Amino acid sequence: MKKTLLACAITAALALPATAQGVPERLRGAWFAGDCADPTAMLVMTGRAAARVEAEAPARLVRFRETRELSGWTFATGVGAEAPRLLYRAADEGLETIEPEAKTRDDRLPGDARPSVWRRCPATPPLLAALHGEGIAFLAALEHLEAACGSGTPGACATAIVQQGDISGDSLLSVAEVARLVRGASWVVAAQEGSTQDVLFGAVGIGGLAGVVTARLLMDSVDYDGDGKISAGELGTDAANFARATGTPAGTPLRTQGLTESAGMLRGLVDGLLGR
Repeated sequence: MKKTLLACAITAALALPATAQGVPERLRGAWFAGDCADPTAMLVMTGRAAARVEAEAPARLVRFRETRELSGWTFATGVGAEAPRLLYRAADEGLETIEPEAKTRDDRLPGDARPSVWRRCPATPPLLAALHGEGIAFLAALEHLEAACGSGTPGACATAIVQQGDISGDSLLSVAEVARLVRGASWVVAAQEGSTQDVLFGAVGIGGLAGVVTARLLMDSVDYDGDGKISAGELGTDAANFARATGTPAGTPLRTQGLTESAGMLRGLVDGLLGR
């Protein structure tokens, strides 16, 4: 099941309406509660999301469907059946946030809730970086993929996938780089489900195993030149050839039964990557 997480994350994201206002650049990045050497919690703000993790409490990931100004705060409403909400604003100490209780009506916010105060630190503690680095990186990358894949520009989605996954700088995707994307997608899914830190770690571990399998299947499927890497052109081959796929009236139809389940699953992954 984990092998389809990347496809599911991207295809679900493409269905989201674009928000009119994103998180200001100065407020993006990692924020911490408590001492920088051993923070009690970490909050990461991206262009359209906020992810909070701490040692014992469930993670909270709010991907903003819309934002608006409210009494000096930015009021963000997230995707999902529960429509999670978050209020945030810049403060002298750094950043303040309020997570309203579910029963509190919008017209009564911010109310008398005491805000959480977050601060910048010189660097992310190594343990937090190791546990959550790939997931946070994928969360940010996913926003770039949403923008490119929803633009309608030919080839933009495939190019964005390669750009966001390319670690080596060769403008190609290796098995390891595709597997990293799957691990990051596993983290995002687990965080959005409110998993605790140990469950997040386990999800990334399971996603790592599935990621290698998925990456190898994808490589075998679209690495047309056999160089062991995937290019944006190879990812977008079907789309590029679409206009030329006009067929011929010659011949007679043959039976087409026999497509395997694995082939169907792999096609689903590729289609999800390209937003088809």
